[in-house]
Amino acid sequence: MTILQAVLLAIVEGITEFLPISSTGHLVLTARLLAIEQTEFVKSFEIIIQLGAILAVVILYMQIFLKNKVLWKTIMIAFVPSMVVGFLFYKLIKTVLIGNPYITLVALFLGGVLILLLERRYRTTTVHTETMTAISHKQAFFIGLCQAVSVIPGVSRAGATILGGMSLGLSRKTAVEFSFLLAAPTMLAASVLDMTESYNSFTFENLILLSVGFVVSFLVAFGVMKWLLVFIKTNTLSAFGVYRIVLSLVYYVFVLR
Repeated sequence: MTILQAVLLAIVEGITEFLPISSTGHLVLTARLLAIEQTEFVKSFEIIIQLGAILAVVILYMQIFLKNKVLWKTIMIAFVPSMVVGFLFYKLIKTVLIGNPYITLVALFLGGVLILLLERRYRTTTVHTETMTAISHKQAFFIGLCQAVSVIPGVSRAGATILGGMSLGLSRKTAVEFSFLLAAPTMLAASVLDMTESYNSFTFENLILLSVGFVVSFLVAFGVMKWLLVFIKTNTLSAFGVYRIVLSLVYYVFVLR
């Protein structure tokens, strides 16, 4: 992997991490387009550069992290299902799921259909949770279960948590912001687990690429998070559903076939 390729992947990570379109799925497809071999380091790179996106969350929500300790418990309850699934199925996720474009495309397509269906249903859903502090532990755990499914590339961690929250009666803004905060422990755990398993094989060049990826993903993710909070004030998530469906079909027809 070259520096330019690392920058391009980090830009893709930063743009897609907090949108319901699957950052891992886009990284897998982008790597294939750039003819980047799916080595163990490349797979680690795609996981570890999420640390940049975590920093964006921490900076944007610093006051909430420092002052609202009650919310910490809610976030950790939602984090538990993903922690268990990630720990138990780490090898399967990294060796079989990550890097497989066919699994990614199917997940992107089905996820797009699900977004359109749930957004249509949301019109009749009674919104009763307007703030993150009003999220119950039961709601948090269910959102965590939804997030656990996103270990499949193409599902989208953001999409699963946002739609899971909306289906439970969270306002769209509350669901999006809770998805942001839940990303912090989830991506941190995934990155630390992968570094623990792989750090002995990293070369100096690998560390340079990881550093570049971290900085670029942080800068891009920070901007995208602020944009999304403005976007959802007047828009639904349906456009992302359509995008997922179109992308999966176009990529399959023109790249994989």
